[in-house]
Amino acid sequence: MIKKILFLLVIPFAFTACLNNSGNEGNKLNNNEKLQEYLLQGWNTWDNSDLLNLVYLPEGLSLRLSFRTTLRGDFPYFLEQTTVNTPGNGSTGVITPVAHSYDGRYIDMILTWKGMKARIQVAREKRDVMILYTPIVVPDHPHIMILEAGILYNRPGRVEKKKSIIQADVSQKTFSIQSSAPELNIPLALSSPYISVNSNVETAFFTGYGRNLESIKKYMLKRREIYEDQLKVYGDLSEPYNAMRTLLGNNIIYDAFNNRAIAPVSRAWSEDWGGYVLFDWDTYFTAALFATNDKYLAYSNAIAITKSITPAGFIPNFTAALDNKSSFDRSQPPVGSIISKLIYEKYQDKWYLAEVFDNLLTWNRWWDKSRNNQGFLSWGSDPAENTDQANTKQAAMWESGLDNSPLFDEAVFNDSTHMLELASVDLLSLYIADCKALAFIANELGKNSEKDELLNRASVYSAKLNELWDEKSGIYRDKDLTTGKFSKHLAPTNFYPLLAGVPSQEQARRMIDEHFMNPAEFFGDYILPSIARNDPAFPDNSYWRGRIWAPMNFLVYLGLRNYDLPDARKIMSDKSLKLFMKEWTENHRIYENYNAVTGVGGDVKNSNSFYSWSGLFALIPIMEEGHW
Repeated sequence: MIKKILFLLVIPFAFTACLNNSGNEGNKLNNNEKLQEYLLQGWNTWDNSDLLNLVYLPEGLSLRLSFRTTLRGDFPYFLEQTTVNTPGNGSTGVITPVAHSYDGRYIDMILTWKGMKARIQVAREKRDVMILYTPIVVPDHPHIMILEAGILYNRPGRVEKKKSIIQADVSQKTFSIQSSAPELNIPLALSSPYISVNSNVETAFFTGYGRNLESIKKYMLKRREIYEDQLKVYGDLSEPYNAMRTLLGNNIIYDAFNNRAIAPVSRAWSEDWGGYVLFDWDTYFTAALFATNDKYLAYSNAIAITKSITPAGFIPNFTAALDNKSSFDRSQPPVGSIISKLIYEKYQDKWYLAEVFDNLLTWNRWWDKSRNNQGFLSWGSDPAENTDQANTKQAAMWESGLDNSPLFDEAVFNDSTHMLELASVDLLSLYIADCKALAFIANELGKNSEKDELLNRASVYSAKLNELWDEKSGIYRDKDLTTGKFSKHLAPTNFYPLLAGVPSQEQARRMIDEHFMNPAEFFGDYILPSIARNDPAFPDNSYWRGRIWAPMNFLVYLGLRNYDLPDARKIMSDKSLKLFMKEWTENHRIYENYNAVTGVGGDVKNSNSFYSWSGLFALIPIMEEGHW
C-alpha cells in the first residue's frame, strides 16, 4: 500500500480580463485563441508519450529524465518510456501518480524500473523549473540517471552543452540547465545534450542560477504546505479531491496538431491514436470535472470536442490525430448541452455559450433528423467510407457508448434505416435533457426562436418517452420496434428519464424503491452495475456487461437532483465515494470501470488504470456536499 501523501496544488491564477467580457459575440474566436494562449504557458508534462519529459511551452524546450542500467546483459539498457500504473516491458518504467496540479506548478510521482524505486517531484517558479529526485530503493548496480535537453514540435532554437551546464536559446529566451550532483561525464550515444549523474543519491535538476539541493528541498516543502492549506476547503473530501485533480492533471497534454490543451481519456490512448484522441461524451464529462475549480480547462475541453463536428452535423464518436480522424458514421450520447449548462451555471461566462451554441444546435437537429425511428429515437450508424464497420449493429452499439451492453443483445439492426430497431430509453432521455438544456442556453443568448424550437422538440419526445413507461414493473423500458415488446433487460440507463424530468414524483419514487434500492437488481455494497445483478449477462463482468462505470452513476445522480429523493442521492454519493477511494487508497489507481461485487478495478484487462472520466465518482460527493 502506498502511503497517502498530500501535496501542493496551486489553483490557476486570475485569467486575462478579455476572457471575462461575457456576451461579446464579435470576439468569439479571439476569446478562444486567448484561452489557449493562456493555458499553453510554462513547464508541464505536455508530452503525452512520457511523464518524465518536462516541456516548456510555447517554445517547446524539453527536459527528459531517463536512466541506463549498468549491469551487463540487462537488456534493454535504457528507460525509453513510462506508463501509468501499468506494468510494461524492460524499456518501460511504471509511474504511480501522487499529485499533479493542472498548471504543472507541483507534480509528484513514484517511478519503478528494473529494481529501482524513486520519488520525483517537480515545481515551477515563473519560467524556471526544478526537479527533485529522491531514491527509495537502489539496485545493487545503480543506474545512470540522465537529463536530456532538446526542442520538440520542430520549434526553432539551439541547445548546447558547456562544461557541466546545458544552455538553451529559444524564442529570445535563454535557459541554463544544471544538476546539484557531480556529473559522471559518461559518453552515451544520445542525439541531444545531456547531464549524467549517479541515481543512488538525492539530486536536483534545475534551470536558472542561485539554487542548490537544499534550497530546492525547502521550496518543495513550502509548496506542500500551501497545497495542504488549500485542501482544507474540501473538509473530509480533501483526499478524493486531491485524487480527482491528480487524475486530471496527469492526463493534460498538448495537442500540437491543433495548438490546444486537452485532457483525453488517458495519455496512453492518445499515443496509440497518433498523438491525441478525444471521445465525445468522455470529453464533455472531463470538462465537467475541470469545472470544479478551473473553468479555463473546462472550456478548452468542451470547445475542443464541440468544434470537432462533422460535415454531416454531429459530434463524432471520436476525433484523433491519425489519418482516419473521426467516426463519420456515428455520434455518441448527447450530453454536450447538459454539461455546458452545468458549467455556465457555475461561472456565468456567456462568451463560452456563444462559442459552442451553433454546433450544439446543429447536433441537436441531427438527432431528430437522423435517428428518429417511428417517432422514438434509436442508436445507429450511417454508411461512410474509410470507417470500420460502418452501418452495422456493432457500430450502432458504439454510438450508444455502451459498446457491448446486453441492452442490445436481441436488437435487430436495419441497414436500410441505419438504426437499431429499438426504442432506447437512454437516448430519448438524454435527448430531451439536451433539448431543455440547450433551450436554456438559447434563452441566455437571446435566441428566442431557437428556444421555442427546442422546447417543442422536448415536448414531442417526452410524450414518446412516456409510452415506454411500464406500469406493471414501475420503470421505463426499451421497446423492441419489431415485436412491440418491452426489453427484458434493466440498466442504469432506465433511470435516465429522471435526468429529462419526465417522470412524476410518484413514478420517480417507484423507480427508486422498486429498482434502485433492490439488491437483486442495482443495490449493493458498490453501485450501480451496468446491467441488473439478476440479468444473465451480469456474471460476464466485462466492460458494460455488469461492471460499474462513473458516467452512469453521474447521470443518474444528476437525475436524482431533479426530484425529492434525498435518500437515494445520499446513497449514490456515499457509495460512489467508497468505490472511488478503495483503489486510490490502496494503490493510487483510478480505473476505467470496476467490479460490481468486489469494487476492484484491476481484475480484468480492459480497464485502464488512470482514466479521466472516473473522476466523476469523486465529483458526485463534491457536488452533494456543496463544493460545486
